[in-house]
Order: sequence, then structure tokens, then C-alpha cells
Amino acid sequence: MSRRLLFADQLGPHFLDDRRQPVLLIESKAVFRRRVHHRQKAHLILSALRHRAAELGDQAVFLRAETYGQALRKVREPLEVCHPTSRRALDFVRGLDRVTVLPERGYVTSLADFAEWADRRRGALRMEAFYRFAREHHGVLLDGGDPAGGRWSLDIENREPPPKDGKLDVPAPPMPKEDDIDAEVRADLDRWEREGIRFVGRDGPRRFPATTKEAKARLRHFLRHRLAAFGPYEDAMLSTDPWLAHSMLSSSFNLGLLDPMEAVRGAERAYRREGAPLPSVEGFVRQILGWRDYIWHTYWYFEAGWRTSNELGARRSLPGWWNDLDADAVDAHCLSDVLAGVRDRAWVHHIPRLMVLGNYALQRGWRPAELVEWFHTRFVDGYEWVMTGNVVGMSQYADLGRMTTKPYVGGGAYINRMSDYCGGCRYDPRKRLGEDACPFTAGYWAFLSRNRDRIPGNARMARTMKQMDRLADLDAVVAQEKRRGSDPP
Repeated sequence: MSRRLLFADQLGPHFLDDRRQPVLLIESKAVFRRRVHHRQKAHLILSALRHRAAELGDQAVFLRAETYGQALRKVREPLEVCHPTSRRALDFVRGLDRVTVLPERGYVTSLADFAEWADRRRGALRMEAFYRFAREHHGVLLDGGDPAGGRWSLDIENREPPPKDGKLDVPAPPMPKEDDIDAEVRADLDRWEREGIRFVGRDGPRRFPATTKEAKARLRHFLRHRLAAFGPYEDAMLSTDPWLAHSMLSSSFNLGLLDPMEAVRGAERAYRREGAPLPSVEGFVRQILGWRDYIWHTYWYFEAGWRTSNELGARRSLPGWWNDLDADAVDAHCLSDVLAGVRDRAWVHHIPRLMVLGNYALQRGWRPAELVEWFHTRFVDGYEWVMTGNVVGMSQYADLGRMTTKPYVGGGAYINRMSDYCGGCRYDPRKRLGEDACPFTAGYWAFLSRNRDRIPGNARMARTMKQMDRLADLDAVVAQEKRRGSDPP
């Protein structure tokens, strides 16, 4: 039996064929020397890797080295590895003469099945179409051959604003208990910082699972206590509650601790047996079986150059306050709170990422490739495959619609409707001009004006463009936002 090389995002039991299979684990210091990571992300990766080595005991060879290459020179036996999650890692293992690359694991639909489906499509590869294919292909939430409830997506029922009292009546997610391995990781990171390796963000208690046992416990708790509230409030934002009813399992899936199909089937059982609300169940399933797999597959199906797409011609570099997560420099309540969430937890849920962070970056014209790197390194669940589609294809519209039909750009009215941020903020979401003009509202119109000739004309944008042409103060708004530039709002 060949020794199975497991990367640090392939740590669950479903990456092995046999419980007794010999394993090779490698901890590379160069990964953290090469790019600046959030301190809590680095902690989670190292903790998960070291916990897996401890679980496997003598079954695993665990090597700590500056680079993967240095570690592999100490291994003489033949190796095999499941398809890595980045193009760089895949090229690396394919260049090794003693390593066999196996098909991918950790996703629901195979690369081959996606490619076969995509090759038959004409035009853009929309997630909604793939999601229906995946539901049918894997037999998920079907009644006979029809979707449970009669519709493939119940997303329209999952757009409730946050509760007016700022409280969601669900129990808090279970938090992991740190142990000696976490203490060792923290001491090593402290030492690495003294040696010159730089991190950003605040250190803090480990909030995300580092073992399959911890991840499964969080999944069970979510399905039993939080799933019902997830759907209605999945797009809501609350300054008083960053977690709301989200599962907080994205890092567990992306570290390979959890098999995503286990979560999908668990949610389906919650609907069939416990009566969990179908809109919540379908919304959760869509996030995993649909969106997560779709993002994984487009990363590999589209050409490698897709990652550097910049069809809107965004030329500004990310400012220092953004790179350093300096939330205190920001007055705009929504952006300050969300950036503080990244600084303090290395995590915010998908709507703050899309409609606060991504929206602001899109309006300011920041380079998409730099944003891919930023989201990759600042979030506990960030990886290149995850952030390429989510940033280039979705939030920054840098490929002009290969994934989405219009830019995900919006003004302060959306944030005001879906959050508690605007009350008491120094900026007024209704204003686009003046000292108290909301940077999102003004930035929205400045963005559309700047890109009117680049954004493809379609029915979803036609009404907005006509509205913009009727704005008497548009030139003044554009000039105002040019002066504001990339300074913290």
C-alpha cells in the first residue's frame, strides 16, 4: 500500500482508503513566509494539521520543514496524493517522479461529471443550472423526479431583514476547547513573528474546528438547533451578532475535515424526519451542493488566466488600512464593523463579504487579483480555488458575466434594509452628495458612471442605467467620489 500524502486541506478520514493506510503529513514554514496570513488562519491550519498527526500516531510520518521539497527529499517510498486544490500544488506533485495523483475528493460532483455537463451547455455556465443538475444527479431533495416543494430554489423566501430587536433566538454554536496542541501552535507563531514572519489580525481563541470530531459536533448542533433559522436570516447582518444562524462550517469543509455530502444528507434527513423548514434546508443544501461545488469546478474548468481577469479595468491597489484590517480608521459603521470582524475572527458570513467588503472594493476600482489574495489570506476558510470565483466572477464582476448576469453592486439602501448598521452612522444611506453622503450610495452611482461602456447591456441593468441618466447631480457625485478615492470612509 502506497503512503498517502495529505495536504493541510485534506485532513478528514474520507481522504484515506483504509483506516490503516500509511500517511505522510508535511508542515511547511515557507507557506507563511511567502504571503501574509491572518494570525488566526495560520493557527487553525497548523492546529488542524498537528491534531491530525496526533490522531494518526505511528500511522503517519509527520515532517516539519521550510518547504515541501525539503521534506519530500527525506521520503524514499512511493507516494500517492488526492488531486490538490490549487494549480500550483497540482503542478508541483505532477512534477515529482514518485507520486501518483488520484482523483479529487472533498466535493460532491466529480470534475469529470462537471466537465461533461459543462461541455454540453451553450453560453454561460450558471450556478442555478448546475445546481439542478447536481440535485438530480445525486438524488438530493427530490420527490420522485421533482424537486421537494415543487421548486428548485426557495431563495426568495430566505431574504428576511434582521430582527428589529437585534436578537435571533437560537443557541450559540459550540466553540472548541483549546488544548496543548493549540498552546504549542500559539508559542510557535509567537516565535515565528519574532523571527520576522508577519501576520495580520488579532490572535484569539480558536473558534473553528481543528478535528473531524469537533466539526461533526458543530454540524449536529447546527442541524438540530440552528438550521430552521438559517434560511430566513441567511442574508441578514447584525452588528450585535456576527454568527446569526450560520453553520460556521466553511473552514471545516475547506480543511477537508467534513465530507460535504454528509452535511447535505444530514440536512435532508432533518427535513424528512424532523420537519425542518424546507426553505432553510434547501438554502443550506444549495450553499454546499450548489455554490461550493460550482466555485470549485469553475476554478478548474475555466482557463488559468481567469484568475487575473480585469475587464472593468480596475487599477487601484489595495490601501494600507484595508490590508492591515485597520477598522478603527473607518467611520462608516457597516464597513468598520465588518472589517473589525475580519480582524478579530478572520471570518464574517457571505453577505458582509459580498455586499460590504466586495461591494466597496468594486466601487473603488481596486485590482481584483489583489482582492483574491486578500480574501485568500485573511479568512479562515480562504483558499485560491474558493476566492477566484467568489471575487473575480462574483463580487468584482471582473470577467463581465461568465458567472453572474450583473455586477453585485449596491448602495446604502440595501445595507440599511438588511442590517442594523445605518442607524447612528455619520453617513446617510439616502444621500449621495455632501459630507454625510453614504460612501456606498455615492460609490454606487460613481461606479456605474465610470463603467457604463464596459458593463454589457442587459435587461437587469437597463432600468438602473436609465435612472442614472436622470440624475442631475451625477457629475458632482463622480467628482466627489474621485476625491474620496481609497481613503478610509
